[in-house]
Amino acid sequence: MSCYSPVNSALRSLDILVVLNRQRVCTLDHIHKHTGLPKSTIVRFLETLVKAGYVAKEEWDKGYRVTSQVTALSCGFHGGPMVVEAGRPWALALTRVHRWPAAIAVPDGEAVMICYTTAPEAAVTPYHAIIHKRLGLVSKALGRAFLSFCPPEERAMTMRLLETTEHPDSALMRAPGSVEQLIATDRREGFSERVATATPEASSSVAVPIYQPGSQTVIATIGLTYYASAVSRKQIVETYVPQLQSASRAIGDSIARMTTALEAERAAVA
Repeated sequence: MSCYSPVNSALRSLDILVVLNRQRVCTLDHIHKHTGLPKSTIVRFLETLVKAGYVAKEEWDKGYRVTSQVTALSCGFHGGPMVVEAGRPWALALTRVHRWPAAIAVPDGEAVMICYTTAPEAAVTPYHAIIHKRLGLVSKALGRAFLSFCPPEERAMTMRLLETTEHPDSALMRAPGSVEQLIATDRREGFSERVATATPEASSSVAVPIYQPGSQTVIATIGLTYYASAVSRKQIVETYVPQLQSASRAIGDSIARMTTALEAERAAVA
């Protein structure tokens, strides 16, 4: 537990940066709607972020956008570099065929974190700017593809973590038997889908696990996101899922080759 109270001004500036990062250009009204901060306060924070080089003001007062300098904020993060290197061509191939964005996520405690997406290359995409976004292990397809298919011991430990901590899927954990039923369905069908919400969402997702070569350890997940009204159930089950599973196996094979090559290099240097 922290000995100090949070610095509210720092939290507010981060809230604004998060909103800006979700769209190419954000208006003052949009930022106000999603943060609840007074517009005068938002302007002061925006001008500070502009001065620091993380935000730029669009010409003709169209709004504000993040600059390339925000990428420097992620330089210290090194999650899943090998699975991204191995998975990138397969994720891109899925997007070229189906036009929807593919994403790869890695386990991150009580969540998974997206470490790669083809959204910039997709012809149609229901989302933007989700790199390093953390997703729940129950409601989200990429998350549950880890929870449902990881080894039983790891699943039991993860379930205990989910039951004893607060997270976006806490409400689902309080519904007796619901998570176990979702896991059983996933394991029977061989894939995971986003949980439907009380308010229907325009998009949905399907995902499968990526295994550590030669084991049942789930090192990542890969999925496709699409507009639900544009894709039939038959297409999901008969086309998307088999191709995601093929991509997952190919990524595992690529990781095995890369690991062998790295070990050979280390042996040569030793």
